[in-house]
Amino acid sequence: MNPMNWLSRFLPFFAALLICSFFPHSTKSTEVGVRVIKWSPFAKKGIVQEIYLPGATYFFPLFINEWYTFDTRLHNIEMTTGYNVTRKDRDDLLFKTIDGNDISLDVTISYRVDPAKAPQILERAAVNNYELEEKVVRTITRSITRDIFGELKTEDFYVTSKRTEKADLVKQSLNTVLNPYGVIVESVLPRDYRFNPAYQKAIEEKKVADQMTERFKSEAKAVVEEYNQKVQQAQGEVNKMVAQSDGEYQKAKISADAYYEQQALIAQAIEKEGLAEAQGIEKMVDALNSSGGKTMVKLRLAEALIGKRIFLLPTSEGSGLDLKTTNVNELLKIYGIQAIGR
Repeated sequence: MNPMNWLSRFLPFFAALLICSFFPHSTKSTEVGVRVIKWSPFAKKGIVQEIYLPGATYFFPLFINEWYTFDTRLHNIEMTTGYNVTRKDRDDLLFKTIDGNDISLDVTISYRVDPAKAPQILERAAVNNYELEEKVVRTITRSITRDIFGELKTEDFYVTSKRTEKADLVKQSLNTVLNPYGVIVESVLPRDYRFNPAYQKAIEEKKVADQMTERFKSEAKAVVEEYNQKVQQAQGEVNKMVAQSDGEYQKAKISADAYYEQQALIAQAIEKEGLAEAQGIEKMVDALNSSGGKTMVKLRLAEALIGKRIFLLPTSEGSGLDLKTTNVNELLKIYGIQAIGR
């Protein structure tokens, strides 16, 4: 056989064999790859535990190997009553509250694939992201979310902090279950919720009534506070008046005490002055009662009579003049008038 003919006959076979032996397998920038060896004389058959990194190309035989990729980007599961990208039918969570009322809840679950556990995902759960979400993530998240939010009472759904608390508990529980499957739940976001229309109306009316009750309580409390304030103001005015009265009383008392002390001192001075004057008079009386005192009295009397006119009045018996009953001053006036006439 001509060697050229032989080479041309088997060249396509060798080319195909070469291509299959070094067939390229690639991953995108957000993907990790998992290789499964179906048969090889040089390696163990089964899932290779090595992680094939994102954004790379690997070469190995085509038919004796299988190649799978998993996207590690953040994925959202929209479980809502309206239209979303993956579901056209109603997909919100329907359940009962712990006190027996029907409720529907919209929830968004955000999760991602753990790149380090991509081989375990292929081995235990799914061959791609869609199968992983449909078979594992959706089923488990819907069940656990309903169970945990169903522990709330009807009115608890109006309290944001209680919904947030349950959302955190759902996230924790989901990670406990899904982490072994290579799924990491990043967030659980409860959104709109709806009750039975009749019950919804009753709740709204009750909330309005509660708001009115709280408003009346606030108004009554305000009136009480205003009354207490006025009482305190009145008490303050009374205390002020009492303080002023006490001040006036103390002022008057101090003034009276001072006046009393002053008058007492004056009385003591007058008493001492009177005693001194009385003692002086006693001394004078004693002096006048002595012989020298009589002489001094005569001398003073003589001095007083100097330059004075002396009238002698007849007082003998039969004259008709009684000095005991006669007004001497009037008599002297009469004598003086007669003297002037003469």
